[in-house]
Amino acid sequence: QVQLVESGGGLVQPGGSLRLSCAASGSIFSINSMGWYRQGPGKERELVAAISSAGHINSADSVKGRFTISRDNAKNTVSLQMNKLKPEDTAVYYCNADLTVPLQTYDSGYTVKAVGVYWGQGTQVTVSS
Repeated sequence: QVQLVESGGGLVQPGGSLRLSCAASGSIFSINSMGWYRQGPGKERELVAAISSAGHINSADSVKGRFTISRDNAKNTVSLQMNKLKPEDTAVYYCNADLTVPLQTYDSGYTVKAVGVYWGQGTQVTVSS
């Protein structure tokens, strides 16, 4: 089983900062990309930022210059440093991982693997004065 556990959400005033962290655990063969999505009140879930295993970053225009995503491949963690927060950043933030899991290993050493997308439980970020 794979689990993504998030931490770091909360209430902050406009202009403030928060740092979100997410740790992936369980039976993982490799992690292809990790990232953060968010869903605001009455809105669809949207990409905030994602980072590949090679360090390539894709982020929403609305957060460029304010949010920074980073990843520790050795620890299977991804973090999102959020600065200069605005009320419109208020949302539930979800950790996301595109990863490969082992299904079965044969005596020959060959391992059958599967690729899947996993989500954390979400953490609330509220930006308000």
